[in-house]
Amino acid sequence: MVDIFVEQVSERLIYTLDFIFKERDVPYKIINDFHLFNKSTNIKFNYSPKEVGCKVNIFPSTFLYEEELRDIEVDLSIFEDEECLSFDKVVDPLASIFYILSRYEEYVSTKEDLHGRFLAKHSVQSDFNWLERVVCDVWSEKIIKYIEMKSGQKIIFNIGEVRIMPTFDIDNTFAYKWKKGIRKYLSIAKDKIKRDDNRLLERKEVLIGKVKDPYDTFDYIESITKKGFKVHVFWLLGDYSKYDKNISYLDLRHRSLINEVSINSIVGIHPSYKSNSFRKTIKVERGRLSEILERTINRTRQHFLRFSIPKTYPVLNDLGFKHEFSMGFPDKVGFRTGTARPHFWFDLSRNKITSMMIHPFAYMDGTLNEYLKLTPEESKVKIQQLYHEVRRYGGDFVFIWHNETIGDYGKWKNWRDVLEFTLKLN
Repeated sequence: MVDIFVEQVSERLIYTLDFIFKERDVPYKIINDFHLFNKSTNIKFNYSPKEVGCKVNIFPSTFLYEEELRDIEVDLSIFEDEECLSFDKVVDPLASIFYILSRYEEYVSTKEDLHGRFLAKHSVQSDFNWLERVVCDVWSEKIIKYIEMKSGQKIIFNIGEVRIMPTFDIDNTFAYKWKKGIRKYLSIAKDKIKRDDNRLLERKEVLIGKVKDPYDTFDYIESITKKGFKVHVFWLLGDYSKYDKNISYLDLRHRSLINEVSINSIVGIHPSYKSNSFRKTIKVERGRLSEILERTINRTRQHFLRFSIPKTYPVLNDLGFKHEFSMGFPDKVGFRTGTARPHFWFDLSRNKITSMMIHPFAYMDGTLNEYLKLTPEESKVKIQQLYHEVRRYGGDFVFIWHNETIGDYGKWKNWRDVLEFTLKLN
């Protein structure tokens, strides 16, 4: 047991201490009574500016005791030979964990791309080259070992089981099949204008049943579930628009396919590009999937990874979603919240811990191929580095693929092998 002396208790502090200790099966107790703390025979840790006759002391910044949001001064500092953050010139590894884990900077930043997303290049992790490190876990272990060293007492902690967790987004169920009406004929006209004879021929062969639709990889996804992996599939059911182009949710064949996939995979909603923070739209699209599967849908990932934590997450939480899988960057691989561990979302606008679990992902197929321009072989090297980081510190190795990117088709030729490589990591 670790007894921790503080001058005051806050939601931010509890959230941070739970991540450091509870997450690693280390029992702890917060004490703000000096006399009670002084009588303790447990391992003692003073996280206050007071002199309490304790061997283990970390002088805190005010950050974990504040309730308002402000543009706080954050700088690179060192704690026990490990880089961390200082807050208003005060080095504080505990506050560093909360700052990254809560995505505090995204609440006070006005930087966004043309899709309204906060990109990795604007993050403090990018500034200090931490993106590919689970820094919140690194700091947690450093704090535990610091307490152990200063107190002279051993602390047993557990990094937990590491799981490989494949996830798939279904933005466009098929390239050609089941497309109806004006969409079908506009696509054909577009191919004719471009004189894309190969695509015209391919479309014809798919529609007459001569060849398989290139996006029809659902049998392969099914084969992954049979290998024992916990597979999540997120289905886009939004109304047709520039960035939302899936087959209608009313198509009976489409509904049947979704039900079929849900037998062995966990199916969640993939809220449309235009939904973002619009409560009504997300609610409608979730209702469509719920009706198809005849059950409550509590798992979600935003299409295009288009979300704003201060705007979108409160909507998802208020709608009762329990598991959220958007937490990662589109432009770079790595760990947006500084961990691979699932963790509850902390609502900074209300300054409280919520019941919505965040599942961070380490990489996305499009990030490797389209943003970073890596080859399949270069991608394998990067993925292995990310996995080794998770294996060392614990967590779930979550990653994103799409049904259209695992068909070894077009610009995704030879990329299924990258997914296979990921599934075989150990």
